[in-house]
Amino acid sequence: MERKNQALMAAYALTLRKKRKAANLSQEELAFRTELSTSYISFLETCRRQPTLTVMEAICRELGVSLTEFVGVVERAAEKSR
Repeated sequence: MERKNQALMAAYALTLRKKRKAANLSQEELAFRTELSTSYISFLETCRRQPTLTVMEAICRELGVSLTEFVGVVERAAEKSR
């Protein structure tokens, strides 16, 4: 199995950016709230890092969206781009 799925990574990055902006949060504020670094949030939004499940849950909590909903949006976006 291929570890890097570019369509999935791109869909995650785009979804994260859209949801963060919809929540009116800067990368800095999201990083502070999730106890992550601003550069890590940036790396997630530019496909340079892949989050762990724990990180995804923390981000979703701060964005006010369930992990299930977030992953569903990512999955649909990835399918469209394949």
